[in-house]
Amino acid sequence: MVTHNLVKLSSSFAETIDKMKRETNNDYILNLRRTKKMKDDNFLKANNAKHLWHPMGHPKDSLEAPPRIITQAEGAKITDIDGHQTVDAVGGLWCVNLGYSNDRIKEAITKQLYDLPYYSSFAGTTNPMAIEASYMVRNLFAEDGMSRVFFTSGGSDSVDTCLRLARQYHRIKGEPTRTKFISLKKGYHGTHFGGASVNGNNRFRINYEPLLPGCFHLPSPYTYRNPFNETNSSKLAHHIAAAFEDEIAFQGANSIAAFIMEPIQGAGGVIIPDPIFMTLMREICDKNGILLISDEVITGFGRTGDWSGARHWGVKPDMMSTAKGITSGYYPVGAALMSDKVAEVFENDKTGDAAIFHGYTYSAHPVGAAAVVACISETERLDTKINAQVRGTQLYNGVKDLAKKYNIVGDVRGGHGLMLGIELVSDRTKKTPLDNDHMKKIHQKTYEFGAMVRLGLNNILMSPPLTISEGEVSQILSALDEGLASI
Repeated sequence: MVTHNLVKLSSSFAETIDKMKRETNNDYILNLRRTKKMKDDNFLKANNAKHLWHPMGHPKDSLEAPPRIITQAEGAKITDIDGHQTVDAVGGLWCVNLGYSNDRIKEAITKQLYDLPYYSSFAGTTNPMAIEASYMVRNLFAEDGMSRVFFTSGGSDSVDTCLRLARQYHRIKGEPTRTKFISLKKGYHGTHFGGASVNGNNRFRINYEPLLPGCFHLPSPYTYRNPFNETNSSKLAHHIAAAFEDEIAFQGANSIAAFIMEPIQGAGGVIIPDPIFMTLMREICDKNGILLISDEVITGFGRTGDWSGARHWGVKPDMMSTAKGITSGYYPVGAALMSDKVAEVFENDKTGDAAIFHGYTYSAHPVGAAAVVACISETERLDTKINAQVRGTQLYNGVKDLAKKYNIVGDVRGGHGLMLGIELVSDRTKKTPLDNDHMKKIHQKTYEFGAMVRLGLNNILMSPPLTISEGEVSQILSALDEGLASI
């Protein structure tokens, strides 16, 4: 009996020792990991902005105030290198429609990397995923009248593709004089020379001029600020329509290839036109033989509460430029879409002039195409446009309540899906834009209290994932409340 107890005690003691060893070893491993992370974090912080120039900012500013290092993301939330977690009210850059943790997209990308990591889609070769992706994109936008797809690497590529093919369309038709483009002030159409030329914001133009000749701009449907001093959106729409017809008469209809517009202007401040505006533009284009290009890079794939911004306004364009929501930001892909009207001119050509000597190394990239297929499948399965409507209304109403509380809120623009702009002013009567230092302070405080927003001059811009929850929208509103209160 004594011997048995001694054996039992010895065994228990041994187990205790083993447990202590395991715990010690685990602690050792954890400490090693913590030490490595600290070293890695120190390296990242020490080298932040030292070797990398960032888009849309001054290199000196990045050196003096290094960008936030985002290390993790899941759902609608992001985490920085210091462990601070916020709701991403920007959706990456208007693009992470499905949030950051969609396993189906990740798995599709991973599988395709093993099956076929790359092959060219230039004339003569294609790949299975490109065929499937084109079918799914075409089906999603069939109601908009789109029937053909040209894959690109992003939104700027898609815009340039539309501009190029618009000119070629008229040339095939025997109207080579139609080379000019008309667009809207405050509009944003990317960073290539073509897109920059039709951009309507001088921040993206001045330092790179001269740009593409033959590009002209109409006033924006911006009721808060416009040259007509018109606050009625319908009247403003008709004023701009009249200006459009006047510009066509001045330039000559036979010189204009296309009119390009965002159904809702995004980077310009989330400027929402009157419901009749795009219809008026469509009618004028039709009357004068001008193609209508709908820039859906932001507004496509459910952002407006409809699958496209043009559909939101009941208009069928001739072309669409898309990107962002096409892969939810998981892979760089864009697409230019053509209507039957455009496709027929190209496909029925017998002269050879319809050959498309334009494209990108990564057009219809098989891994990107796999991301497109998975993303559209998930977008349709979740029917994200419905949540965009509901949560967009919640966000819009919440910000309007904040506008009653803070005099620095000059204008609130939203209510059409998950796109929202807040224009901040130092004087409501004079509409004096709030200065940059105060804007930065609001941005910082909002971040500290749990929401990442984007600044566009004196505007706060928001475009959270279309999968965002009611509680996460509430967190954005609470953080904004704290941010605005800091002034």
